[in-house]
Amino acid sequence: MGEPGKIMFEIYREASYNRLYRVVYFTELNEHNKETEINRALAGEHFYDGFLSESKGDQAKVVIERAIGRLNEGEKILPEQLETELAEYLA
Repeated sequence: MGEPGKIMFEIYREASYNRLYRVVYFTELNEHNKETEINRALAGEHFYDGFLSESKGDQAKVVIERAIGRLNEGEKILPEQLETELAEYLA
């Protein structure tokens, strides 16, 4: 699904009533959760996607989790702003 050394991800907003923002790391899914997580992301509203450098993946995930928290608290963040925050982690 992805390229070696890269983590493929998508940030989306749930389609359900609570409309929370979530992230899915496609390259880290296994057979047990792959179909469910992909279907959730596909049903949601796309916000941002890309590839993270695997070597900086843990640091990038912290940035993503903080951004999702801010989005879910109602802060207006543009995809371009998130891309700037993630610039050093993108592959």
